[in-house]
Amino acid sequence: MSISFVFASFFGALMIGGSYAYFNYKFSTYRFINFEEFSFWSKSEIFIPTDKSYIVVVFNSNNSIMLNKIKKLNYDEKVIAIDMNQKRFQSNDRVIFLTSSMTNLLQFVQRLNIYGVPSFFMIKKYNKILYKQASTVQIIDNL
Repeated sequence: MSISFVFASFFGALMIGGSYAYFNYKFSTYRFINFEEFSFWSKSEIFIPTDKSYIVVVFNSNNSIMLNKIKKLNYDEKVIAIDMNQKRFQSNDRVIFLTSSMTNLLQFVQRLNIYGVPSFFMIKKYNKILYKQASTVQIIDNL
């Protein structure tokens, strides 16, 4: 076995380990959500968050079973339900249905690394209009 083979093996293992660590770090960091940058609407008015924390649910309203389950959610925190189909639903005191432009939705999904719907995560107030992601994005199997 030559020395160049040993160094090549070591270098290859180092590159694999480094890329694993980078992607593990990249997808485990929590993101900030600036509600001045991302405009969401609840019916005809722009949504301005006021509570200290929310549970955010990103869903597809074509799934009527999931939509009915989301309407009935009852947690300590209010639920922000963002519809990827951009349909507008009536909110209640526990669930706030939001929509936005497709460009805005795609940027939101990309920033938070959302790879499947329905999914959810928690956000907490960082300052006046800036919220920080407080949990990892989880895909909902059953509500």
